[in-house]
Amino acid sequence: MSLEPDARRRSEGAPGELSGSLRDLAGVDRVIHEPARLMIVSILYAAESADFLFLLRETGLTKGNLSAHLVRLEEAGHVAIEKSFRGKVPRTVCRLTEGGRAAFRDYRDRLKRAVDSMPE
Repeated sequence: MSLEPDARRRSEGAPGELSGSLRDLAGVDRVIHEPARLMIVSILYAAESADFLFLLRETGLTKGNLSAHLVRLEEAGHVAIEKSFRGKVPRTVCRLTEGGRAAFRDYRDRLKRAVDSMPE
């Protein structure tokens, strides 16, 4: 079975076209890319801040799992965590740092470029 020249070009892609999209995928922030952390960062990107209980409800994660992911995001400099008390009740509020917002925008842009450059 032989391919017509146009069909062959579409299946092979232009030189560097696919490798460029793969480079975009290879360069995504691995901390954000993990599904649970991506969900957390997406929520925080849309909101100025969110408390732990809101994130717990929205993500469906367990307390321990959410806490571990928030610590990882904080260590990467993507999330700021503020702990306080409302009366005697502890309150944890999370927000994206400026660096976290920039990292998420970069993540989103890289993913979009990679997907948009894939042959149909």
